[in-house]
Order: sequence, then C-alpha cells, then structure tokens
Amino acid sequence: MLSYSNEVNGTSKSLDTLKMLLSTTTYPEVHTYLYMSEKGKKSWKKQFFVLRRSGLYFSTKGTSKDPRHLQFFSDFSQCNIYILLSARRMYGAPTDYGFCLKPNKTGGAKEMKLLCAESEESKSCWVTALRLYKHGKQFYQNYLRPHQNNDVNGFNLSAMRSISENSLVAMDFSGHKTRVIENPTEALSIAVQEGLLWRRKSCGRINAHGLPTTSQNSKLNIAVHMSQPWFHHRTSRDEAQKLIHQQGLVNGVFLVRDSQSTPKSFVLSLCHGQKIKHFQILPIEDGGELCYTLDEGHTRFTDLTQLVEFHQLNRGILPCTLKHYCTRVTF
Repeated sequence: MLSYSNEVNGTSKSLDTLKMLLSTTTYPEVHTYLYMSEKGKKSWKKQFFVLRRSGLYFSTKGTSKDPRHLQFFSDFSQCNIYILLSARRMYGAPTDYGFCLKPNKTGGAKEMKLLCAESEESKSCWVTALRLYKHGKQFYQNYLRPHQNNDVNGFNLSAMRSISENSLVAMDFSGHKTRVIENPTEALSIAVQEGLLWRRKSCGRINAHGLPTTSQNSKLNIAVHMSQPWFHHRTSRDEAQKLIHQQGLVNGVFLVRDSQSTPKSFVLSLCHGQKIKHFQILPIEDGGELCYTLDEGHTRFTDLTQLVEFHQLNRGILPCTLKHYCTRVTF
C-alpha cells in the first residue's frame, strides 16, 4: 500500500502507515485499489490509484504504475480533503469508508470527486497522505517557527548568562583615563578599600557582635547583621544543612550563622555542586578596629553585611558567588 517514490529495480519497501508518512524525508508513494464514483452516474468503479507528488492518478491497466498507463484524476493542491459520513447511505458507496476531493473554487461542490476505500485503515492512510502532500510544507514551517523563536531567545539569554564572574574585568576610573586592572590582587584590594570607604562615609555603625568600634565610640547596640534575612542566630550546623536542603541544593544558596565551636566568630554555610560547605568567618584587629575575614586576613570587612555584599559580586576564595539566601525560620 505504501512505498518510497524513488523505487529501485521495481522493488518497494512496505512500512507501517504512520511510521512511513512521518519518518521519511521523501514523499511516500501511496497505491492501492479504491472505488471512485463515476461522473454523471450512481455507480462506483474499482480502480488502482497511485498518489504521487504531481497528483492523484489511476491505472488503466491493472496495477501497472507505468506512466503510459496512469491517467490523471485530480490535483490535490487545488482541493480540500474531506471524510464522508454515511457514504453508503448518502452516496450509494460500496463501503462506509468514503472521502472526497472538493475543489477550492466557487461551486466546487458540483465537481466534487468521491472515493471509497475498502477498510478504515486504508481510508485513514489516504486521507493522511493527501493532507500531508497538500499541507506538509506549511506544517513543517509552523513547527519550525516557535522553535526558531525559542532558539533566538535562548541564545540571547544564554549569551547574557555566559558572562560569569570570571569574564568580568575590573576598571580604574581614578585617573584622567580609565584602565583595566589586570592584577587580580590589585583589583581585590581596590574593591575592599572602596567598600571600607563607603562604610566609613555612611552613618555610624557598630561591629558584628554589637560592640562599638574604637573610632566611633558609639553605645552598645544591636549588630547590623542581626536584621539581615540571611543571618540565622543560634543555628547549629545540622540545622543549617537542613534549612539549605529545604531551600534546594542550588549553587549559591547560603546563610550566615553563629559559630558554635569558636566564640565571637561566624560561619558561612554555602551550597555548591549539590554539597553544603561551611566557611569560618574570623574576627581580627585592624588598626584598633574589629574586622572580619574569610581568608585569614588577606581580605577584611568591617561587618558581616559588607562581607556578604562583597561575595555576592565576587567569588573570592568561595567556590561560587552568594546568590540565594535562606530565609530565617524557627526550628
């Protein structure tokens, strides 16, 4: 019933109807016996039909597919394909598996060509094949259009996301001309200095444990980090891990908590590679002021808020930047 249109040595490869119509990159040739309604008569004649890209034909000599024996029946590109309901009762067809080709032009109903298959499978095959021949190109273009749009949007998004922290460059705008800071140590030092300068220009702050710095001489007050959503007071290591698991093991999920093993210090709990890692935040003295560090004093911060904000933009010694904080909960 089905074969490839580029048959070799007269042999054809029969395949399952749906697999054949959808898997091949060439137009499949459909051929089998159909009943056709004779024009001007109520009788039906059984003919061997062949569907090719150029149109629908029937053979004048048995099952021969020789071009000399094929007679043109209809140009399906100029017709719409419909299924007949109650073909036997309405049109006197030999079976109820009827379909028709109706011309697109005005008054096409008068020139409608009726066909009838011998089984439901045969009818479905013919109707599907005719519609694919007629609308296949449009189907393919409609299928590609949303995928092409998604590819373009996906490319734009991926291009934006591909700009990782490793591809960003530090710039120095202090002189008459801007320059790229190629030395990573210099870039880190400038970033910390700018952060410290910004902190000192802002309103008076106190250190992480609520104690006034020597330069500020402020009274005892609540530490800055205590009001931050990422800080979890009196949270154990196990509780921190449980909380991050509940939030989701996504790179950059973090929280800051009190250290239970080292007094007056803190711990940064961070998820990376679906594993939770814990980094000690130690207090150190810097010119009479209390600072905090993750890397044994190489990089220093006046408080935990500055430390977190810095590592939200810069990876530093961490495996990734801080991206999603865990909200405070009560265990």
